[in-house]
Amino acid sequence: MTKEKEKSKTSVRLDLSSKFWRTVLVVLAAFLTFAGPTYVVYVFLNILKINYAVSMGSGIILFIIGLVLIWYLVKNKIIS
Repeated sequence: MTKEKEKSKTSVRLDLSSKFWRTVLVVLAAFLTFAGPTYVVYVFLNILKINYAVSMGSGIILFIIGLVLIWYLVKNKIIS
């Protein structure tokens, strides 16, 4: 593969060699996994008065998204 094709291929994706994006993705993964479900469920239940099942479902979905992001970061050796 030529260098031009490699550059065009990586420009579409996130630049995981950048320390800024690595840090942002790790913090986002931690927030989605640990704090996201707690605060979203609290806000939905107590502040917005949304149904319990919808609140818990959204919390579980955020937790799963966080775990998938952590798995992606471990797979690409961002988190060792």
